[in-house]
Amino acid sequence: MSRHTMTQTAPDLRMTYEQYLKEEVNSPTKHEFLRGVVYAMAGGTPEHAALAASMTISLGTALRGSPCRVYSSDLRVRIIETDLATYPDMTVVCGQLEMSPDDPYATSNPSLIVEVLSDSTEAYDRGAKAAHYRRIPSLREYVFISHREKKIEIFRRKGENAWELSEYGPGQKAVILGCNIAVDEVYRNDLEPAKQQPWQEH
Repeated sequence: MSRHTMTQTAPDLRMTYEQYLKEEVNSPTKHEFLRGVVYAMAGGTPEHAALAASMTISLGTALRGSPCRVYSSDLRVRIIETDLATYPDMTVVCGQLEMSPDDPYATSNPSLIVEVLSDSTEAYDRGAKAAHYRRIPSLREYVFISHREKKIEIFRRKGENAWELSEYGPGQKAVILGCNIAVDEVYRNDLEPAKQQPWQEH
């Protein structure tokens, strides 16, 4: 498949979901599928990868012994209602993992989704993509991790169509699926303590 970012239109890449699955198996690049159109998902920066890994470790440790399991960005999420297949930075499924009826390698019942924001994807993550996520019946929370500052935003389901936003910053503990996650720990960088990170810039 050709290389396109997820925000570009690519009418030449229209295909059925079955065709998408066949292409995705052997593709070195992850692709997002939306209503018959395929988009290559741009690779992240080292800081983006570090934040995703840090949250995975923190939340994975906090959820140990619970019925919830943490998955990396290799797990595909399928939203049949809006015809989207994508790879969140982190996914948590509480209880039995359910796969999509049209995709044996994509879950259809995430309880939590985490996205690390970036300059190129923030508008999409906050807008159209979040709208897709809100259509997942099993989703209890979705989380944004800022790339500009120490800030974690959590949207919690409060009703069928109601979501409540909570924001956490330096010195605070974000409450995610009932677990207390220290914001400072998620952003901690022991290897380069003197180097200024994007979220430390003024």
